[in-house]
Amino acid sequence: MTQTIPADIAIIGAGSGGLSVAAGAAQLGLKVVLFEKGEMGGDCLNYGCVPSKALIAAASAAHAARSGDPLGVSVGPVTVDFVRVMAHVHETIRTIAPVDSQERFEGLGVQVVREAARFLDARTVASESVRVAARKFVIATGSRASVPPIPGLESTPYLTNETVFELTALPERLIVLGGGPIGVELGQAFRRLGSEVVVVEAGDILGREDPEAAAVVRRQLLADGVELLQRHTVVRIEPGPVLVAKSGDDEVRISGSHLLVAVGRTPSLEGLNLDVAGIAHDRQGVRTDRSLLTTNRRVFAIGDAAGRGQFTHLAGAHASLVVRRALFALPVNADALQVPRVTYCDPEVAAIGLGEEEARRRHGADVRVQVFEFAENDRAQAEGDVRGFGKLVTNARGKILGVTLVGRHAGDHIHLWTLALASGLKLSQMTGMIAPYPTRGEINKRLAGQFFTPALFSDRTRKLVSVLKHFA
Repeated sequence: MTQTIPADIAIIGAGSGGLSVAAGAAQLGLKVVLFEKGEMGGDCLNYGCVPSKALIAAASAAHAARSGDPLGVSVGPVTVDFVRVMAHVHETIRTIAPVDSQERFEGLGVQVVREAARFLDARTVASESVRVAARKFVIATGSRASVPPIPGLESTPYLTNETVFELTALPERLIVLGGGPIGVELGQAFRRLGSEVVVVEAGDILGREDPEAAAVVRRQLLADGVELLQRHTVVRIEPGPVLVAKSGDDEVRISGSHLLVAVGRTPSLEGLNLDVAGIAHDRQGVRTDRSLLTTNRRVFAIGDAAGRGQFTHLAGAHASLVVRRALFALPVNADALQVPRVTYCDPEVAAIGLGEEEARRRHGADVRVQVFEFAENDRAQAEGDVRGFGKLVTNARGKILGVTLVGRHAGDHIHLWTLALASGLKLSQMTGMIAPYPTRGEINKRLAGQFFTPALFSDRTRKLVSVLKHFA
């Protein structure tokens, strides 16, 4: 017999966004029911951010061991124990898992139901054992790996980010289908761990990023020994696996021991029965307004399911907005969020706001661009790693439109620009900051300062100084 439960808020999905809403609501004293048909913690903990960064850390250690000669440090042949690498990956997941565990959330007062949920009508959600009539609902079901309709793929064993971390032996030759963030990160990591790797991309790798930044990454991938086939469209897959791809009129055959499909992610909405609840949706996700409300005004959608970007930190930001809107009736605007992104390859690419090309399309001649190379950064020189640059895009008056950083630990240095955009900081405030020396983070102050350089050292300023010096 199905149990009926009244609740203040019912959440479908225990990933980053769903857990954040559940924790906030429960700690405010509300009755919360949380449905999760898979693993607590969702994609990020189990198949995405956490395991991939643990794997990248192991790959980076192997690469560093091989790359110390320019600094005067040489070691013998590097040996990678792949079983131990994967043990590190899974131990990292186990270490973080208690934060997202069912026991923790039940301790907060959340009723956790480990079953698939679906809408019965506009006001009711049900699973196998319970039925919930709630005042508010939150769809936080995340996304899953996209599988392209390529002939032959359905009969070919392949990996995705959801299965690749279950490997027990290092692939001899890994074909990576897709040159976006997932494909580039994992492709480089497996190459540095010892696999032969070929990345096949229909366009250019990291096509969303600044082309000059992507070019820095491309050079490193080639230096690592990754084979890159850009602007190659896969037309079919044969047993082996063998990918048959075309570039113009040329057809190539790419063979390997393993195939990793990394062509993006699709919102996980199947089985939710959204139509009966009056919730509009499409291939991009659930349709929401800037308050993250769906076409059913009792229901919110957040994170990957909302189709506004697929980042764990964005799901967390959405959760904060929903708590403010659903529980405190405060106005919120998801469209106004300033969302940074990072690709954790080596060197990293971090960006926020508009890139140079998009800014020029929107603002034309009003755009100003400042570039500062890491080759001019003393810390980068001391570390023997001067790859990359920072690029600041503003309008003619100095309003920040966007920033791209490419280089070692770029993701750790984009925070300042995220704060600047979110808080409306002026470039003059950035230049007034004292940056500790020597740090790579100095690049941010230098980028801001470069905007003022032409005016500061102009003929007009020099003439003014020649007069003022007599009164100083």
